[in-house]
Amino acid sequence: MAESLIISSSISLEEQYNLLVKQVKSLLNKDDNIITNLANLSAALKQTFYKISWVGFYLFDGKKLYLGPFQGKVACTEIKIGDGVCGTSAKKRETIIVPDVDKFPGHIACDVESRSEIVVPIYKDEQLFGVLDIDSNDYNSFNDVDKKYLEEIIIFLIKEIL
Repeated sequence: MAESLIISSSISLEEQYNLLVKQVKSLLNKDDNIITNLANLSAALKQTFYKISWVGFYLFDGKKLYLGPFQGKVACTEIKIGDGVCGTSAKKRETIIVPDVDKFPGHIACDVESRSEIVVPIYKDEQLFGVLDIDSNDYNSFNDVDKKYLEEIIIFLIKEIL
């Protein structure tokens, strides 16, 4: 079955997210493998927002975060809990927006062209599942609108797909 997203880049960021959320809820399917769902979600985010240079998931194996489905350049394969933006987000259990990655203590530079980042932790039944990691090659690419809708997408993922 062919899947497609229909979201115009000429509308506001909030309108883009509203359309994306509706389409993601149709795109993701509890009966599909979780890797399939995470791969399609990564692709949907990358396809929707031109500001995204890299998007993907780091999944928790009980000890560390390891690279999961993503869109973009090759990436770091594992991250310790508490290290970098991803490990810090997982440890603190909170979304982190970084306007300038060079100013984030301990930032892990998997892509030297990355300038800003947002990371959303994923917890299911109080257990760490992983994080959604999104990078941009521009400074200040992410804001509270991104945070609100990305967290909404992750809540849907947790409640309906995982």
